[in-house]
Amino acid sequence: MLPAVGTLACPRISLVVPAYNEEGYLPRLLDSVDRARARYAGGPDSVEVIVADNASTDGTARVAAARGCRVVRVEKRVIGAARNGGGRAARGDILAFIDADSRIHPETFTEIERALQHPRIVAGATGAVPERWSAGLVATSAFLLFFALALRVDIGVVFCRRADFEEVGGYTEEWMFAEDVRFLLELRRLGRRRGQRLTRATRARAIASTRKFDKYGDWHYITIPLRVGWDLLRRRAAIRTWAQMYWYEDR
Repeated sequence: MLPAVGTLACPRISLVVPAYNEEGYLPRLLDSVDRARARYAGGPDSVEVIVADNASTDGTARVAAARGCRVVRVEKRVIGAARNGGGRAARGDILAFIDADSRIHPETFTEIERALQHPRIVAGATGAVPERWSAGLVATSAFLLFFALALRVDIGVVFCRRADFEEVGGYTEEWMFAEDVRFLLELRRLGRRRGQRLTRATRARAIASTRKFDKYGDWHYITIPLRVGWDLLRRRAAIRTWAQMYWYEDR
């Protein structure tokens, strides 16, 4: 269980959890956060958890507050705005971001600390594995791994120094999806000017929810680039309509 709000005098790491109607999934994430905080070499009180409640209509804020999280209400229904709302409220020197339906590895905070101790690292991500496997999920994981290796970006827990979060202006609030990829690319661009690079802290991979695959089918993610490309050929507004349905209106 997280300590009560206000007991963290000077947190080292701020974990930001953007959440919209996540009262069902949030408790299992926070259970995994408790385990990771207990294993963190800096001590459990060195980690604060901020739930950026993105205008939820369920008990997300109540669940978060009961578990000792700081709750930040963000009305703009865009995932980038939720991430930014939590990031701007954070007090830690290091910011980390994880989706509310995920779970984190017990060594997450220790691995983040280890990665950012190197002055040549500007930011990174832990990567993630799905909570179940199938042929479609193996193909999807391979598809995502190709881009992760090519771009040096990844999913899972995304982390950076707070000063660099502010330097790049946080996440874009103009995109309805893929804002996390753009954020890491902006950090990579910042790092290149300093002789720094992104890293993949894959010894602490998160566990990603498969609820989208449970709903739309285990092979559906492979078709998304084709769908987006077709929508671009027709009209750009079609992408926004699809994104609104897929990312924002399914719960």
